[in-house]
Amino acid sequence: MRNESEASTAAAPQAQRRAGQRQGRTLVLAGVGTAIVLVAGLGLAVYALLQPGTPTDRIRDIFVIIVSLETLVIGVALVVLLVQLASLINLLQNEVRPLLKATSETVNSLRGTADFLGESVVEPVIKLNGYVASIRRVLELMGVRRI
Repeated sequence: MRNESEASTAAAPQAQRRAGQRQGRTLVLAGVGTAIVLVAGLGLAVYALLQPGTPTDRIRDIFVIIVSLETLVIGVALVVLLVQLASLINLLQNEVRPLLKATSETVNSLRGTADFLGESVVEPVIKLNGYVASIRRVLELMGVRRI
């Protein structure tokens, strides 16, 4: 029973990886299919426009209208983008900058604490170790303690 659960646990990442690969292949195939359809449609449109008696004036006017509507949509999207950019700048100035300032103050406080600990705790311990080592060496030289 335990071996089955371990095997199913090990198989789960492989199944997820395979599902991801299948999804990636599906997206690539859909993109290639869409590109083929667009190129074929463009080729048919060019062929149809080259035929005599085709009302190209009307088709040109329709495309001009479509392009102008597309320009309008792009303009609206740019306005929305500018509003979002202004919102982001406001967020950065009013929320992120004070947060960074507080973080900087905290780091400076920690730096001061580390300096204090270095001066009041670490230096005396180092001096004590030096004194103990020198006393130990003196005792070794005097023959009281062996090396």
